[in-house]
Amino acid sequence: MTIHVETPAGASRLYERVARVIPPFEWPAFAADIDAIVELKKSRDAVILAHNYQTPEIYHCVADFVGDSLALAREAAKVDARTIVMAGVHFMAETAKLINPEKTVLIPDPKAGCSLAESITADDVRALRRRFPGVPIVTYVNTSAAVKAESDVCCTSGNALRVVESLGAPRVIMLPDKYLAANVARQTRIEIIPWDGRCEVHELFTRADVRQLREDHPGVVVLAHPECPPDVVEEADFAGSTAQMSAYVDERHPRQVVLLTECSMSDNVAVGHPEVDFVRPCNLCPHMKRITLAKIRRALEEGRHEVTIDPAIAERARRAVERMIAL
Repeated sequence: MTIHVETPAGASRLYERVARVIPPFEWPAFAADIDAIVELKKSRDAVILAHNYQTPEIYHCVADFVGDSLALAREAAKVDARTIVMAGVHFMAETAKLINPEKTVLIPDPKAGCSLAESITADDVRALRRRFPGVPIVTYVNTSAAVKAESDVCCTSGNALRVVESLGAPRVIMLPDKYLAANVARQTRIEIIPWDGRCEVHELFTRADVRQLREDHPGVVVLAHPECPPDVVEEADFAGSTAQMSAYVDERHPRQVVLLTECSMSDNVAVGHPEVDFVRPCNLCPHMKRITLAKIRRALEEGRHEVTIDPAIAERARRAVERMIAL
């Protein structure tokens, strides 16, 4: 997890962080909003949590905490500020609210959704309970609070295997991402019962894409997100969460690398690695890209859009998230 400490240097100094990935002619469109957001965070006692898929001007210039879903959940649990702005999608804002019921949590655009979260409902989970009585349910954080409330424990792509094996059960229901479930199943003897959900970004990558990348860029290191289809993960050199991909680059400094995940991930990692050549055949997440500097500024100025969760749902969903964080 990277922690950004803002200084009074202003947007012009912040540009030094992102000069490698944002052209100079684009910067004036961001500068005024960045300066305003930095000041608004102070006056509103607010912090911004940004997912790794946010654009560089958000990720590197206004975010206080950045990371994958697990890292953001952990940081949300430690936040002292009265207000949390989630620069991510709606389920992430819900997770922050679950962990901080007494704080104000804002999502700059409430329409920033997730194809995985939309693929399953609480009724679906209850039906699985009836079909597989006694089988524990592991729910990916990419789900609504209502779905989490019907689950035993949550997981992220970075800790899914550890969560599954921590239950000590011979069979586990894992939802909603069928590809994450299949990739976990390849690493354990536990029987995984999947749900037929898919990430609209990662499901687009194919084995043929990986082979073409190797043909076009001999020696390239291929890192894949475990939401990709299993044959893509099999073709890759490494598979892991966005945090694990970033750590791979930090530790190994590959000469040339491709990250098979959302577009902004490569830009954000590239900022700190001028020695690495990033090949960028990425897929865009339209939901993440609904979050912009202008919307973050309006969220802070007007206190919108506040995330609320039914207390009866929140109490049960919180337990599932807290069990994950405690591992």
